[in-house]
Amino acid sequence: MSQTFSTFKEFYPYYLAEHEDIRCRRLHFVGTGLVILAFFLGLMHSPWWFAMMPVFGYGFAWIGHFVFEKNRPATFKYPLYSLAGDWVMFFDILRGRVKI
Repeated sequence: MSQTFSTFKEFYPYYLAEHEDIRCRRLHFVGTGLVILAFFLGLMHSPWWFAMMPVFGYGFAWIGHFVFEKNRPATFKYPLYSLAGDWVMFFDILRGRVKI
């Protein structure tokens, strides 16, 4: 049964439930950190780094889902909410609200 969400606030608990395995959350964190790094490298050195941003972000996250969570990434059903969820979870990890 497919869920529908009216707001990101409704979606985020679902998003976190799809990331229960700490290894998956760690891979998301590393991937998002590399996206940030690639962005700044793209600005300072070569636009080639911009092309690597989705590779880092999705690559690390999808490995976490397929290998550890054994589920389909939420991005396939909820692409915009999922992208927002990645960033919110990243900053929640930095603030200590989500454990890695």
